[in-house]
Amino acid sequence: MNILVPIDGSENSQKTILQACDFAKNYQSNLILVYVVDKPLSLNLLDRKEYLKILRKFGEKVLIKGKQTAKLEGLNVTTIMKEGNISNEIIKLAKNKKCNLIIIGSKGLGTTARIFLGSVSSKLANNSPCSILIVK
Repeated sequence: MNILVPIDGSENSQKTILQACDFAKNYQSNLILVYVVDKPLSLNLLDRKEYLKILRKFGEKVLIKGKQTAKLEGLNVTTIMKEGNISNEIIKLAKNKKCNLIIIGSKGLGTTARIFLGSVSSKLANNSPCSILIVK
């Protein structure tokens, strides 16, 4: 069984990793942590490059921390960084990795845009190729 865990560095994301570790141990599953760099459309080219560089660096730190948390729980995990629309990238990855479950937090770091576009967890709940567990 493959469990996909989208993380964003928030406190709720950390709780989600711990919940996913419990599932992985109980069901002898593979854990895949993913951080998606949300590419902004409205920034000019120079600002966009610098902004993406910052987000990639932050994403690397988030994945390292997530991997360390899983290791303390006795698990080895796969970490993946993607770029693009967060929900779409998670859905594509879940299909490509043949995931049986996505475990995601109900609230992340969020942005103002997500208030208008809807949350990642609700988009996944409606469009995911597999079951979803939303952690509060």
